[in-house]
Amino acid sequence: MAMRSTSLARKICRPATAQSLTSTTRTGLNSRSPRDACTVRQLAQTRAIISTQSALTGSPVFFRRYASTKSSTHAFGTGETGVTGAPDITNHYTIFPRTLSAGPPPASSFDISVGDLRREFLQLQNAVHPDKYPSGDVKQHAEAISARINEAYRTLVDPLQRAQYLLREWHGIDVLAEDGASKHALDPETLMEVMEVQETIEEVGASPEAEEEIDALKKENDQRIEACVKSLGSAIDRNDIETARKECVRLRFWYSVGEGLREWEPGRTEIRLVHGN
Repeated sequence: MAMRSTSLARKICRPATAQSLTSTTRTGLNSRSPRDACTVRQLAQTRAIISTQSALTGSPVFFRRYASTKSSTHAFGTGETGVTGAPDITNHYTIFPRTLSAGPPPASSFDISVGDLRREFLQLQNAVHPDKYPSGDVKQHAEAISARINEAYRTLVDPLQRAQYLLREWHGIDVLAEDGASKHALDPETLMEVMEVQETIEEVGASPEAEEEIDALKKENDQRIEACVKSLGSAIDRNDIETARKECVRLRFWYSVGEGLREWEPGRTEIRLVHGN
């Protein structure tokens, strides 16, 4: 531990190294994952389908706000699209009325039953499966609904993505925004912890004991993630949005550290941190 502390002190005293790490991590904060691009395409497709339906029926079909807290009739109702069992797509929570009947926090807990959510997800996908319909408008509608259900499930099942969604859609805080590096910078204490992990890998990465040390770092990081998720969920439940924002940023970094440790191979003396979820 003394070796680690001494090395960390040397690392902090090298402005170029600290600057490099900060630049790398902040650059990652500005990047968007393929999931974000996919979400944009799905949303555009949904808008196009609704506009087409309006033209075909001669009646206006209104596109509801993505994260409205107001309940509504099914945006893809059987009468409009011919897709049986289509859910209410007002927001991610309304898509799963059995599992998330109370809606988003603070009306409900941040924690959700992943098992219940998956069961309802599979039931919904079975109900609206596009293969049930011949080629044409109804099949296209089913494909769009299926994609929307997939998007909501992927977001809600993961604590980090769930928190980012809640902060963005209900509180206007987008930690993935292009200016996120300046608005949502990592706190100095966590940054030093991240630097210490990188310092340790530099010291032991090529040594015979490297794999044992990396396994220990993985366990430590899993504990950090668990504690961070708990703190984040507690902040959201009590509607402490500023604390939730800070914990969300920290969790993104610990996710990145975990991914870097999983990708580590014997002989490597560094890990790459990318923040794009």
